[in-house]
Amino acid sequence: MRKLLKNIGKVATPVSKKGLYHVEVIENAGIALKDEKIEYIDSMKDINVSDFEDVYDCRGMLATPGLIDCHTHPVFAATREDEFHLRNTGVSYAEIAAKGGGIKSSVRKLREAPLLKLIEALRKRFDEFITLGTTTIEAKSGYGLSLEHETRQLEAIKALRGHPLEVSPTFLGAHEIPDEYRDNRDEYIRIVIEEMIPAIAKEKLAESCDIFIEKNVYTIKDARKIMDAAKKAGLNIRMHVDQLSAGGGAELAAEVGAVSAEHLDYVSDKGIKRMVEKRVVFDLLPGAVFFLGHNVYPPARKIIKKGGIIALATDFNPGSSMTRSLPLMMTLGCIYMGMNADEVMCAITLNAAKSLKRDNVIGSLEPGKQADIVLWDAPGHEYIPYHYGENWVNAVFKKGELVFSKI
Repeated sequence: MRKLLKNIGKVATPVSKKGLYHVEVIENAGIALKDEKIEYIDSMKDINVSDFEDVYDCRGMLATPGLIDCHTHPVFAATREDEFHLRNTGVSYAEIAAKGGGIKSSVRKLREAPLLKLIEALRKRFDEFITLGTTTIEAKSGYGLSLEHETRQLEAIKALRGHPLEVSPTFLGAHEIPDEYRDNRDEYIRIVIEEMIPAIAKEKLAESCDIFIEKNVYTIKDARKIMDAAKKAGLNIRMHVDQLSAGGGAELAAEVGAVSAEHLDYVSDKGIKRMVEKRVVFDLLPGAVFFLGHNVYPPARKIIKKGGIIALATDFNPGSSMTRSLPLMMTLGCIYMGMNADEVMCAITLNAAKSLKRDNVIGSLEPGKQADIVLWDAPGHEYIPYHYGENWVNAVFKKGELVFSKI
């Protein structure tokens, strides 16, 4: 069946061959869909509506690609608003973590949760992503820290493959050192390499492997060993690096052929240069900086000037960034990182698709690509980061099917 989205006020989309931060705008347009894909985009005056079996009237709304959140931690058993309250009474995040809070708290609670509970909680979170215009996410494990419980997180993601939200799963067993291996971290690293990665790769539960490189967590030396095992198992490489200090993580990401390096608040000039040379995507997470009350944001302008590929993501998780809103990330990118509306739109669509190695399928509204489309009650894409803290999504199409509508 051919479908037409007619009477679109503006189509705003990156274009694959026109640069990393170019947004093309087509006014008074229609989008023709066929077999879950975009057939063509044209001016309404040149479209014969009678050629289509199914017609959706967009009533002058703005159309953009479906948004892509390329860094999330959505599988958790409990929220941590108690820690947020403590931070607002003067207790630091580090102090909370030292007393058994933070990631360790999420690990304890997840290990107690049955699979069905995780699936039902995850389903609700996936629904909310859709209402905010997000049609694809990367979803990490990392709150299990054992083969049984890391697998449980990834199985919860797998159980929801029929959900409209498209998911790229990532194994993050090297998120923290679990308490039971605090005095024998080498043994836990051995388990990650020799037991977890082979089992998860064999069952095809993840597309990528991630690691958190930071003081008191994992070192550059640890990461080389873990990433080498992941590559041999056929997994893509993603890395949490340079979030709290400049630790050489960006340089390592370039060295090992990572698809993306993530956070990068303290990325070095050398790290930027190496990542640009190797075309590693800079996944920047301003929501985590904002929510933790920090004041050092990733140097987006410097990265753009050097030719780097920037993606923006929410870092949705129960501790350091409790939001699923990519439009909010757009606002933070503009205000605190010096980006403009074109740059942030590309960063949550086509550039984010590059981070997931899906840019040939999603991330822009072009003929032949998957028909993931968001309709906004907005006059243009510049309105989205400007009108912050509110949801202007009116309708969402995934693979050409209407999966959310306010009407």
